[in-house]
Amino acid sequence: MKFQVYLPCERLLPYVKQLIISENEQENTYRVLPDTALVIGFQYRGKLSYWEEGEQNPLASAGITGLQDTYRMFQNSAGVGSVLVVFRENGAARFLKTPLHELFGESLSLDHFFDRPSLENLQEQLIASETDQARIALVEKFLIARLQDKPADLLVKRALDFINQSHGTIRISELAQQLNTSASPLEKRFRAEIGASPKKFATIARARHVLMAMENGSQGYADYLSSFYDQAHFIKDFKRFAAATPEQYLKGLK
Repeated sequence: MKFQVYLPCERLLPYVKQLIISENEQENTYRVLPDTALVIGFQYRGKLSYWEEGEQNPLASAGITGLQDTYRMFQNSAGVGSVLVVFRENGAARFLKTPLHELFGESLSLDHFFDRPSLENLQEQLIASETDQARIALVEKFLIARLQDKPADLLVKRALDFINQSHGTIRISELAQQLNTSASPLEKRFRAEIGASPKKFATIARARHVLMAMENGSQGYADYLSSFYDQAHFIKDFKRFAAATPEQYLKGLK
């Protein structure tokens, strides 16, 4: 199994967090937890699919997965190989004209957003490439050609900063007050730029923070628990996110 992380080129660095070469010679089913960034995947061999309500759904060879607030089970065929593009939180909006909230919870083919001949040409080139570096360079060239000259929404950027600084615990009314705006226009602009409402995004950010806290054995786990009015509510919320109770998740870390 290979999972090699690459930093993007300088032109893409403000928008893309990392690119990944992911390969697995064995057929495998695995769980992916929600995160705060959209991901594009290009398969250069093998197939991917995801399971939902007991049904297997094939993924396109070039696709995008929007933000989601619950885990998802994926399955790869034997010998799969992919280039993954992990965007920064407000990075995907520089490449897609579609308001990003329309992608929430979805995994869609990229031919909904880019012309099919270009995608087919890229896939042929990825298949023919012999090195990881060549595949990364091809995907970067594809993205740079589709980079829109559109400035980031500064209100949304500041909202992201406040949410991340609070580890997702800030109340949306307080967030709007800090930004000298009301909740309604903030939500509309945030959803289009980020892919979820500020409240939903904060929930995902908070859950990601507590998973990291649990993995590091820090006080953040206890702080997260204290923000719920009872433990049963906390366990239900956590299980939806991580497919395990906190106790089960901690046990799996040992």
